[in-house]
Amino acid sequence: MGDASVEELKNAKCFALGCPAMGAEVLEEVEMEPFVSEVEGIASGKMITLFGSYGWGDGQRIRDWTDRMSKCGAKVLNGEGLICQETPDERTIAECEAVGKQLQPFNL
Repeated sequence: MGDASVEELKNAKCFALGCPAMGAEVLEEVEMEPFVSEVEGIASGKMITLFGSYGWGDGQRIRDWTDRMSKCGAKVLNGEGLICQETPDERTIAECEAVGKQLQPFNL
């Protein structure tokens, strides 16, 4: 997140955001949460995809994040984020790559 800029996303038609779940299934609080709060101000009308992993629970954080971004006007690709438990396996990586390819035409 240290190199990411909301300013760069303002002119993008689409983008992807990812973050593992922290604590009680929340976004990382030091860098990611403030960044996402800023993104909410520029996300309306943009096609986005969300992805992340979790260690326990059931991944509710991705569903909450999808709802949050939808409420600020973003269009979440496929209506849901990608999620996996623990470290992504080959199947999950292939799903991420496929979603990335789905997102590309929106940036033309």
